[in-house]
Amino acid sequence: MSRIGKLPITIPAGVKVAVTAKEITVEGPKGKLVQGYQPSVTIAVEGEQIVVTRKDDSKSSRSYHGLYRQLIQNMVIGVSTGFTRALLINGVGYRAEVKGNILYLNLGFSNQIEFVINEDITITCDGQTKVIVTGIDKQKVGQACAEIRSLRPPEPYKGKGIKYENEVIRRKIGKSGVK
Repeated sequence: MSRIGKLPITIPAGVKVAVTAKEITVEGPKGKLVQGYQPSVTIAVEGEQIVVTRKDDSKSSRSYHGLYRQLIQNMVIGVSTGFTRALLINGVGYRAEVKGNILYLNLGFSNQIEFVINEDITITCDGQTKVIVTGIDKQKVGQACAEIRSLRPPEPYKGKGIKYENEVIRRKIGKSGVK
């Protein structure tokens, strides 16, 4: 039995869950999310809990069991509290600012980089070197952070670039002047 899949999901107050034959809809104070699912799993709402079970013990059913349980858990957390991810910008002259729905980044290139913000997420700047990405869909928040980070990943010698707030960069020593 799947260790993740067998755990029930607790529905917090203010969150409504509707299950149809092909999709599950979770609606809460922050918004509404819809997720389709495979027919090899069964999703049932029992009181204040959501229970995911599989129909048989085939390899695909076992893998979908834990997957859909975790996706639904992320949906419930997203519509009730939301997801937040922070990025730190390190480097001389490196900075970020938000104007409208565009994130402007100065990352040491000759031109300023413009990152268009999707309507499903919100991006704010805490100072010039901290970018905070929030939203109700965990996948979209993570994808936006990964795209921003990929514009200038942190380098190991001076640590310049964009990194996640809790990320640890392994530093290398530079050339030694010994001949």
